[in-house]
Amino acid sequence: MNQNSGSQNSADSFEQGVVNRLAQEILAEQRRARRWGVFFKSLLALYLFVLLVIYLAGDMGAGPIAVGKHTALIEINGVISPDSEARADYIVTGLRDAFENNDTAGVILRINSPGGSPVQAGYVSDEIARLREKYPDIPLYAVISDICASGGYYIAAAADKIYANKASIVGSIGVIMASFGFVDAIDKLGIQRRLFHAGENKGFMDPYSPLRAEDVAHADTMLAQIHQQFIDVVRKGRGERLKQDAQLFSGLIWTGEQSLELGLVDALGSASYVAREVIGAEDIVDFTKRETVFDRFANRIGAKIAEKLTTSFELR
Repeated sequence: MNQNSGSQNSADSFEQGVVNRLAQEILAEQRRARRWGVFFKSLLALYLFVLLVIYLAGDMGAGPIAVGKHTALIEINGVISPDSEARADYIVTGLRDAFENNDTAGVILRINSPGGSPVQAGYVSDEIARLREKYPDIPLYAVISDICASGGYYIAAAADKIYANKASIVGSIGVIMASFGFVDAIDKLGIQRRLFHAGENKGFMDPYSPLRAEDVAHADTMLAQIHQQFIDVVRKGRGERLKQDAQLFSGLIWTGEQSLELGLVDALGSASYVAREVIGAEDIVDFTKRETVFDRFANRIGAKIAEKLTTSFELR
């Protein structure tokens, strides 16, 4: 009996030992797996961090790489407005950086824009005049790609010379103010327009109210004044190169070839042609200021803050 009991105890001890060793091996394997998991996750995180740093470094734009004497390029793409990349702040920043660079032999504004804000275009035009006066030895040329109309041409007119492609669209020297009228539509639907305002003209050009003759007259006066400002800028910039044509300031657009005949452009040529043959510095360095990740983030935060601060009363 005692002998059987001892054998049973030995068997139990052996089984317990095996179980313990198996448990220890399992725990050890789990620890190794966790350590390798942590290692690979850390390695992946490091890899992603390096990619992010490389991306941000490129996106932030550490500035143009110096290549000796060069032609500086600033791009104006799209609608010129305060919330686009073709905004005055960005264009002016690029222009200043280009002119202040000691190796800049000449500056090219490459324009592909249907126009936009006359205020933004005016800011750029004024800055071009200031920089040309401050740096008289650095020429500035406008090069038109697909289109340079309205506010785009407002800016181009400030350049020393304007180049275009024969198929470029140029001109639209005019001012436009567009809206809709919904008075008849809401009458048919039985809708009442309720507009409360302080100041007899605060509802000026309200699309849901009948159009008033005095509103039309006031709008015409404003548009005529801004149009005349545009004409003055073009006449000042182009001078005697402009041909006498009754349609020149009518808002019409022309091809590059027609614009050459009218004196709106000086010659046909691309940016590379101007850099190589006119400026004499074939190497082109891009000084265009572009929106970065941080700019987009700041703009979104700013928009959210503005949205929170907006009340039901508006000054607009």
